[in-house]
Amino acid sequence: MSQSPDVQARRPGADLEEHLSLLRRRWLLLVGCVVFGGTAGLALMRLTPPAYTATTQVHVMPVGPQEPGNQVTPRQREPLNLDTEAQVAQSAVVAGRAARTLGVDAPEPVEVSVPPNSAVLWISVSAADPAVSAAHSRAYADAYLAHRRESALTALSEQQQAVLAKLRHVNTSLDTTIRGLSRLPKGSPERAIALQRQGVLDRQAASLALKYDALRTVAVTPGAIISRAAPPALPSSPSLPLYLGTGLMAGLLTGSVAAYARDRLDTRLRTAADVERLTGLPVLGDLSGSRGHGVLHELACAVVASCPGKRLLVKSLPADLHASSPAEPLAVSAPLTILDGSDVRDLARADAALLLVGLGRVTAQQVAAAARQVARQDVPIIGVVTATDAAPSFVPLLEPRTHTPLGKLVATGEFGVSVSAETTPMQALHQTPPGRPT
Repeated sequence: MSQSPDVQARRPGADLEEHLSLLRRRWLLLVGCVVFGGTAGLALMRLTPPAYTATTQVHVMPVGPQEPGNQVTPRQREPLNLDTEAQVAQSAVVAGRAARTLGVDAPEPVEVSVPPNSAVLWISVSAADPAVSAAHSRAYADAYLAHRRESALTALSEQQQAVLAKLRHVNTSLDTTIRGLSRLPKGSPERAIALQRQGVLDRQAASLALKYDALRTVAVTPGAIISRAAPPALPSSPSLPLYLGTGLMAGLLTGSVAAYARDRLDTRLRTAADVERLTGLPVLGDLSGSRGHGVLHELACAVVASCPGKRLLVKSLPADLHASSPAEPLAVSAPLTILDGSDVRDLARADAALLLVGLGRVTAQQVAAAARQVARQDVPIIGVVTATDAAPSFVPLLEPRTHTPLGKLVATGEFGVSVSAETTPMQALHQTPPGRPT
């Protein structure tokens, strides 16, 4: 229920207690949404076909000096860039090799993960058949290693060809220099330069020869499968905790939003707490439950104590609140003159006002409008009396008193005011309830 903007009352804060209080008021809607969300999650889990996940673990090894180095971090301390290798394992080239190995048009999608601080790839494939998932995972692993080996051999061959071509060029230059030495006179500057050039070319040729021999003796080991995928015995999805937890959380979120929306849009007053919370007016008595003599006596005491004068205007909301089921009045001494508003002078001469609110029959806006109407005449509102199917009627006191005629607070089947205008002793004699002596 939303706070009426026209009534100066305490608005709900953003603290936890206010939110919990709102959820307690709308607990039925909240619980219903949570139960529906959990049921929907379980139903969706039953409708989702099972999937089996098989994983092949591949230990990736360096394949040569051409291997790009990896930056050492707290997550990855291996010399290989396994994040790059994981992307290669999921590439279309590897998928095509796996498809040719399996004899299918397109293999199942693969997921490759890298455990921290390791040189191992986890190649996982999910499928509806456990055997299919295991076969496709092994095919991906074999295709990745084959592709890595082929790429390494190709890169190594290109490096060998580049070193060999450079070595041939250096040898050619060295031969030319050696042949030119024989034509140069000894001790000449040209011969000294030629000898120096010959030494440089000899060193380059030796270095290139060593590098070429090293490239030819590189062992290409792309990696090894340390754990081959086996057909899983249990499905990996759907997961009961995942589906049920998601459904419950979605239901809780939806229920909370629905409870807040319902509370803001519904302004009907259903309990005495709603009246105080939404209008800011104090509730002097709540007759929606017990209506015994003690309750009415306490209500009369609260009314008398709160009224600053002798004339009390009683306003019923709705106006026909007292008309449903009248009951025998119960006399309570109250030194007040009761006004019901039927006389045009009642509002002008009233010292205070009391609102009789029928729970479930009026809204916060209606109570706020009534409070504004009374407040315009500078009449203070001492509080509110609430009820559902019974309301007190205010009648004059029958016993003789030395002071001004008193009102009687009586319990009837509903809230209402049985005395119109200001009561007098003579009117009291005519309004004696049936069965009472005059």
